[in-house]
Amino acid sequence: MAVPVPVPRQRTGSTVESAPAPETSGAGGDLTLLVIEDDPAGTFNAPELPDAAGTRVRIRTARNLTEAERLLTDDIQCILVDLALPGRGDDDLDGLAPLKHVLRLAPRHAVLALAAEGDSERAAAAVRVGAQDYLFRDELDSRLLSRAIRYAVERKRADVAQRQLTESRLRAQENARLERGLLPTPLLQGSNLRFASRYRPGRSRALLGGDFYDTVRTPDGTVHVMIGDVCGHGPDEAALGVELRIAWRALTFAGLSGDVLLATLQKVLEHERESEEIFATLCTIDIAPDGRRAGLCLAGHPSPLVVRDGRAPELLPYDEGGPALGLLPRASWQRREVELGEAWSLMMYTDGLIEGRVGADTKQRLGQDGMVEMITDQLARGLSGEELLEAAVAQVRELNGGELTDDVAVLLLDRVRAAEQVPGAAPVTV
Repeated sequence: MAVPVPVPRQRTGSTVESAPAPETSGAGGDLTLLVIEDDPAGTFNAPELPDAAGTRVRIRTARNLTEAERLLTDDIQCILVDLALPGRGDDDLDGLAPLKHVLRLAPRHAVLALAAEGDSERAAAAVRVGAQDYLFRDELDSRLLSRAIRYAVERKRADVAQRQLTESRLRAQENARLERGLLPTPLLQGSNLRFASRYRPGRSRALLGGDFYDTVRTPDGTVHVMIGDVCGHGPDEAALGVELRIAWRALTFAGLSGDVLLATLQKVLEHERESEEIFATLCTIDIAPDGRRAGLCLAGHPSPLVVRDGRAPELLPYDEGGPALGLLPRASWQRREVELGEAWSLMMYTDGLIEGRVGADTKQRLGQDGMVEMITDQLARGLSGEELLEAAVAQVRELNGGELTDDVAVLLLDRVRAAEQVPGAAPVTV
């Protein structure tokens, strides 16, 4: 469709303002230009200009910054500022005060500077302070102006997109540093136990999920280890998991254990959770200083797997476990004594490891029995420590036919025979 080319006319002193143009979201749509200039010769007095792409550039004009603020509406995509506009005293030492005012007033708009032909230095300075481009008044025609407007709008759009991308990357890096800082550092100095862990959040591009764990050694030589799971795996659940982990560590160093510790953690959960439907499962184990015995408490959590020297892997008894934290207001949890022996491996995990499907075309879950069978096969292949956990998580993911949607945390504590211990070797691997 042909677009009529307007015939320029001399301005008689009144501001020429066209009807508001609709917003454009990309190339090819109509554009609206706001011209801020005080030129008695009337350089801009036509309501619109033709565009090479067959669209229109609508023009609104303002004689000063006050009038420009009134005319600056959301449908304007570009602003042309006359650098010859008068400044404001000491604020206009470089002759760019009007332009800087417009840049502050319209930070998301494309801005062009209009300069006299002999004022190239100030025109270049206008670009340095934020204008997308500059034009010389003596060389101005409708074709050049139309092309400059298109260029300025697209460049501004690219600049905004790049800034948003940079800000997004900075936020992601900051969040990653924060989440890494919230992951636990095992405190096992002085212990001959070897520790390994694997953690995989269910949230995409996250480092922290609703699963949480920790392990510390208290001054009496007892090693305390905990693993838990807040229902759900979003950022709120991740934050609650961190709070529970830190509370557990503080309470453990304060000397609490068993039912008293879990009851106190339940109070923390009740005060910090978003709604009464939020609960958390928990498994705590305290290993005696001699490493041969342990106390087990379960709060709605899957029972750990133990491999004793010369025996097949098996689940620790869980018939005396109590409810998950946050379900019953006056719940209690029994501490069960477990004999471990001289050499053993203890694996603690969250339900993300056992609730994956066994085959993409089946609803069958791996379950605890399937996990025990899987670990038995991997031990028979000679895997241990980090390699064992890595292989377990990888196999569960493979059986599921893709990424697991739930958080997964797996811990492994090993105690070898005294004759097999290497003097000076670091017991902790994370």
